[in-house]
Amino acid sequence: MPLNNVAVAVVNGVAPFELGIFCEVFGIDRSAMGLPVYDFAVCAVEDNPLPVGDGHFALTLPHGPERLEEADLICLPADREAATRDYPEALLGTLDRAVARGARLLSVCSGAFMLGAAGLLDGRRCTTHWMHAPALMRRYPRALVDPDVLYVDEGQIITAAGTASGIDACLHVVRQEQGAEVANTIARRMVVPPHRDGGQAQFIQRPLPRTACDTVGEVIAWMARHLDEEITVEQLAERAHMSPRTFARRFLQETGTTPYQWVLRQRVLLAQELLETTDETVDAIAGRCGFGNAAALRHHFLRTLGTTPNSFRRAFRGPRAVA
Repeated sequence: MPLNNVAVAVVNGVAPFELGIFCEVFGIDRSAMGLPVYDFAVCAVEDNPLPVGDGHFALTLPHGPERLEEADLICLPADREAATRDYPEALLGTLDRAVARGARLLSVCSGAFMLGAAGLLDGRRCTTHWMHAPALMRRYPRALVDPDVLYVDEGQIITAAGTASGIDACLHVVRQEQGAEVANTIARRMVVPPHRDGGQAQFIQRPLPRTACDTVGEVIAWMARHLDEEITVEQLAERAHMSPRTFARRFLQETGTTPYQWVLRQRVLLAQELLETTDETVDAIAGRCGFGNAAALRHHFLRTLGTTPNSFRRAFRGPRAVA
């Protein structure tokens, strides 16, 4: 089912930040940038007006639950009482029918409890915010909850962890349906990375101290501009005016990954974009991405994405694909 019609199901006590994620990714007209415009609606499924943000304010929404019946993608933001409350049977029936007709459902944070209540997590791998994962496991024991990932794509059911990973999951869906160029342009407009490595464990085990700014940001920007060159920790540490050991430790703290893994992932992402948007050969793309040759690109592409560069190109470019 193509991604044209997007609707958000809003229950009482919805978390405004998570609601805002869907509005930001799918609800803004970016046609002037050459991006698709979604038929977007925010739908009240309980009271209207409805309380928001622990009752600090209220929203009056233009659509009711009937609007969800025609959506290609139904978005489920978090709500404050998800772990203990019950959801309207009408909403749960709507979600069940949506899956039956081929629509996709995307939850963020505790929005996963709506999917669980509808029985749509049974036997499926899923995630939620690490704080809610134990409650989700207890309440829906047939759900295969993975608390250590940013999001899980199970085809028609996509679940995201915390707020930022909701952006990750939304961009993932856009990329799947409309390609890397569209997703990357939206990410650039939102001033967020098109893809983040890592999982929730980095936030659970190693919370970052509050700082006025990160200390490796300028080095990361330089790395992104020089992916086609050999990059060493020693070289990066010198740019950051640190010892290699201190730089490696600080980089891990601020990004959740190592410099090598960061560069490798960015090279694979660049290769994906070039495979999809250009007619350059795999050898040429390997050189532009810093892999050196097609064999190295194929090795890392297969290891990271589970497919080959040529298979990826055929899947995303169809008849336009070249070897």
